[in-house]
Amino acid sequence: MSSPPRTSPQPPTLDDEISALQSKIKTLKSALALQTSTLLTAPTTLTLLSTDPKLQSRSSLHQSHHLQTLYRTCATLTLFRAQDPDPNAVDAGSILGLRIEVVSRAKFLRPYYVLFNRPWTSSSSLPESQKKWLRVHRHTVPSCVPLSGLAARYLPAPEKDDNKRRKQDLGKFARGVRREVVRYHARLGTVADLRKAAGLAGRGEGNGSGLVDISPADAEVRHVSVEWGDGRTGRLVIGDDGEVVKLVVVGENGRDREGGRELLGGLGQAGTVKAEEIVKRLAAMGGT
Repeated sequence: MSSPPRTSPQPPTLDDEISALQSKIKTLKSALALQTSTLLTAPTTLTLLSTDPKLQSRSSLHQSHHLQTLYRTCATLTLFRAQDPDPNAVDAGSILGLRIEVVSRAKFLRPYYVLFNRPWTSSSSLPESQKKWLRVHRHTVPSCVPLSGLAARYLPAPEKDDNKRRKQDLGKFARGVRREVVRYHARLGTVADLRKAAGLAGRGEGNGSGLVDISPADAEVRHVSVEWGDGRTGRLVIGDDGEVVKLVVVGENGRDREGGRELLGGLGQAGTVKAEEIVKRLAAMGGT
């Protein structure tokens, strides 16, 4: 019985070759960018580039980006020790501080601080391990951050009853506080983007598109108030990461459901509509 004839492999089509070349170009560009960044931030390269102002300027940009990336990766949460000047402070005034770094809109913000003390060091009814437990003493985080709730969850007070005793977890507490602070600034950034896209330089200044104002409606910046020149108002609901998730429009006769549905078109998936697009829809409702 004779074996079937072998079929020669089909040669790659032109589309296949183009796709392979595009993939290779993308890989080479990534490698080039990595090598360029590595060379421009090396100390020996900096010495060689000191005579060329143009290359030195480009090197400075890479150094700044490298420092910012390293800082954001490694130093967003840092601990330090401090001393309470109050002579009557608990635990002889020993303070443990938590520094929270946040970058918003490509800028470093002023750090937030949470200070802890140990008020149970002199208690005779607690085991030695719980005498060193921490309690939030002072802080500078925004009032909208649920600090007390996070502290109750991750830094509970000592319990004499063994059945109710829980452990403290400073790491989870610190990450939880920073996550809430970052989300807060993400929502602030969304409002700023909306105002910028709408051309609203200051509160109450119209932009000629029918929009009068876009501003936070609560301290947590979870709700954003929108005002039109014809008297209608709207309320945007901002998600944890700054995405617009819901919208309600109110007119003279109550809630404008048709207008709300018009603006909600395409907002089913969080974060898929840019601020500029939302502003266009809001402006269109103003009669432009």
